Amino acid sequence: MTTPGERDDELEAPRPPGLPEGFRIEGWEVGAVIGSGGWGTVYEARAVADGTLVAVKVLPTGALGPGQRAALGELVAREIRFSAEADHPHLVRTHAVCTVEAPELPSLDGAFALVMDRAEASLKDVLDAAARGGPIADADRVLRGVAAGLAHMHDAGWVHGDLKPANVLLGPGGQVWLADFGLAAELDGTHAHLPPLGTLDHLPPEWWSQRTGTQGAVVRPTADIWAFGVLAHQVHTGGLHPFPGATARARSLAAQTYARGTAPLRLDAGLDEDMRRLIADCLAPDHAARLPHTAHGIAARVEAITGGPPRRRRRLVPAAAAGIVVLTAAAVAGAALLGGGVGTRDDDRDGDAPTPAVTGTPSPPAGEIPENSDVPEALRPVIARAAHRCTDEEITPALLAALIKAESNFDAKASRPESEEYGIAMWTPSVFRAWAVDGDGDGDKDHMSPPDAISTMSLYVCWLDQRFKQAGLPKKDLPALVAAGYRTSDRTVIEERGVPERVRPHVDKVMRYLAEYER
Repeated sequence: MTTPGERDDELEAPRPPGLPEGFRIEGWEVGAVIGSGGWGTVYEARAVADGTLVAVKVLPTGALGPGQRAALGELVAREIRFSAEADHPHLVRTHAVCTVEAPELPSLDGAFALVMDRAEASLKDVLDAAARGGPIADADRVLRGVAAGLAHMHDAGWVHGDLKPANVLLGPGGQVWLADFGLAAELDGTHAHLPPLGTLDHLPPEWWSQRTGTQGAVVRPTADIWAFGVLAHQVHTGGLHPFPGATARARSLAAQTYARGTAPLRLDAGLDEDMRRLIADCLAPDHAARLPHTAHGIAARVEAITGGPPRRRRRLVPAAAAGIVVLTAAAVAGAALLGGGVGTRDDDRDGDAPTPAVTGTPSPPAGEIPENSDVPEALRPVIARAAHRCTDEEITPALLAALIKAESNFDAKASRPESEEYGIAMWTPSVFRAWAVDGDGDGDKDHMSPPDAISTMSLYVCWLDQRFKQAGLPKKDLPALVAAGYRTSDRTVIEERGVPERVRPHVDKVMRYLAEYER
């Protein structure tokens, strides 16, 4: 049994040579390989009697040691048992279990063979062929099927344990099936135990910090919720993983960094607002934070989001910009700096939203910048775009303008060298680099560039707003608390349960400007 260090993408057993086309396994004739992974290889096949198309998953035992063979036997028994008990249109069925008799192929002789529903493709196949940056065809239908199947499993007391695109099968007539129940486990109370296997790209961060006991690794339903969040992001972005990295191992390390609170959660900017929130909930950083988000609840939300009439997909950045949106994070990479000045900021948010038209009327929409204000005309669309990246109602163009006026009076060359704060948003350069957003799409991220600095400011104050809501601070005070947090830190405001006295004059100034812009 391999360890995480032995493969970069999956934890799995070695794979022997395949069966030749035309090979018979009891009443089925094997065709071409249609997929492989984990412990086995899947072949297309047909019934000799009537030509019915099926898929046969072959799980070899010949090259395994005693411990591995026992583990594989447990996986097969678990898959057979689950398939026998499961009865749901979004779970693939196992019709028969056979033994491969192939003395001429020692590595395959005695292998288990599971005869299952025949799919036309896996979700992995579809994602591999998809264009990056947009949803796959029938993305909503696929997610509804996956969520419904997962909810049925959890309601029946089982955890899938290996939810990933390769284990989502797409059948004829638009059918969506969850498959590969070798790692499915029946819950014993709040958790189950599994062999230390899985796919790095879809394992939750806590998997890496837990110890494997005599019964195996602990797995909980929240692990499936995490995996669904990753999968949903991939379905809506043509396969893009929500965590950065060129390899599965790098992405898993990025997920662990996020879970420790030293990096933000960055989601594709093109996600619909409701889907973005759902994915962020699924990708909450630990088991406890994901616990409220049950599979049944996720399935209901997916149905509500995707089941109605077609909805306009909100693009937050031009498609070519490859932007991202940060939903949640616990702290910045420079968390050791917390407690002093703008240099303590804790998050970034990227992306771009359609700019609401500035009407020029005396009464603009709530939160928009009035035309007769002192906000420089050239900055108004920049501020509006940046503010509308955040879906929290408190973060408006007017609030962002008030913050900028209080920080620099809209001076792009403003500076406070004594505190190392520069530019229109008074960023500390080292902190800006950790959270920088490319606000103008030129590929650079410069704290002295107003679009970059303002976009990063919006990102940060949006996260502050979310942090203070999570901490239970009064909603009516959020604009003032955000202003205070921008001058100090989220931790300082939360610990003091309000605006710290040392920044009260600055916060009062922001609130006066905000009142002027909201008249």
